[in-house]
Amino acid sequence: MEQEQYPNYEGLTFRQMALEDIPDVMVIEHESFTLPWTEEAFRNELTQNHFACYMVMQYLGQPIGYAGMWTVIDEAHVTNIAVLRAYRGRRWGERLLRELMRTASQRGMQRITLEVRVSNEVAQNLYRKLGFKPAGLRKGYYSDNQEDALIMWADLPERGSA
Repeated sequence: MEQEQYPNYEGLTFRQMALEDIPDVMVIEHESFTLPWTEEAFRNELTQNHFACYMVMQYLGQPIGYAGMWTVIDEAHVTNIAVLRAYRGRRWGERLLRELMRTASQRGMQRITLEVRVSNEVAQNLYRKLGFKPAGLRKGYYSDNQEDALIMWADLPERGSA
């Protein structure tokens, strides 16, 4: 049996998203979603939404993924998480989500939530692996095909632990 290969994470960095990142983020966004956000939506998140926190994951200096969340009182809501197709299936998304969760915890968040398409079993498996549990459905949530969204929640470690 062929041994599964995982990437060498040396050269992997995370940083706060800036307006200059939007063109690279749009490439990832269009490659990842049937209903991609617009450049204007990202610009508004970065400049107008004081609840928003967005990060870029870079490998060897190149953006390969991004994630965002809103932090309100003690809860974080994942708005987006995406990785370039060429980097999928090798735990890059897991690293990105772990970093987002770590950041949420550092900001004093106690819980984190997200929605995921009911058909996206790969993402659901990752979320379960990181402690997310199903908590309900949003009927017809996705406007492209009226697919339901599974709502998932996870508890975060206290700030300074884990």
